[in-house]
Amino acid sequence: MPVTFLWLEPCLRATPIGYVGGVLDALVGSALARTTRTVAALRPARKPLHPQGRVVTGRLRRTGLRPPTGVAWLDEVGEDEVLVRRSRAVGLPAPLPDIHGLAVRVPLGPDDHGDLLLASTGWGRATRFLLTVSRRPEGRPLTTLLPYRTPAGPLLVGARAQGEDRFELACAVGLGEWRPFATLDLAAAGADLEVSFDPVRRQLPGLEQYDWVERLREPSYATARGSRR
Repeated sequence: MPVTFLWLEPCLRATPIGYVGGVLDALVGSALARTTRTVAALRPARKPLHPQGRVVTGRLRRTGLRPPTGVAWLDEVGEDEVLVRRSRAVGLPAPLPDIHGLAVRVPLGPDDHGDLLLASTGWGRATRFLLTVSRRPEGRPLTTLLPYRTPAGPLLVGARAQGEDRFELACAVGLGEWRPFATLDLAAAGADLEVSFDPVRRQLPGLEQYDWVERLREPSYATARGSRR
């Protein structure tokens, strides 16, 4: 998706052009769902995308942000015991290059949680929106790829490896500079448990999905959920 759209989107939605944009979102979302169904048919598995992975526990230590973004979870100091799944999107055997994924589940209460899904991308102003491949999970940075709606503007969350089992988490508003806000330390041992991450249904407070992002993502997620059933 062109990065300039991140800046035009809020304005376009308030005009007749917004109707056309909504139709395009639905068409692209439908195409992504068809791709997911095709992959599921060609390679039956519990997960048509990111079929192979490793689930571990982790400790996420948030150092806070100043000036703040208006999202308390990013701005405030805190510590969370999280569940993390590291995976390969296509499922090619190592050491072949693949798109790597990092899914983080953050507890929000006794029966609630929020999910973050990151995939290997670039880190530059344009490349942060483009998927990339690497041989190792630590070989490339990872981002949420699509922005969240926040009081500060469209915001991406990203992660860069600082070792095999440690990541630095950062956020960036639009095309702005990355600002570190947390470190994530992972347990060394883990297994691929039956757990499903969904950033559309399970959002962190203050990190809201744009309507067009939901229209892009939800059809393929619904297809993946149906494939697992």
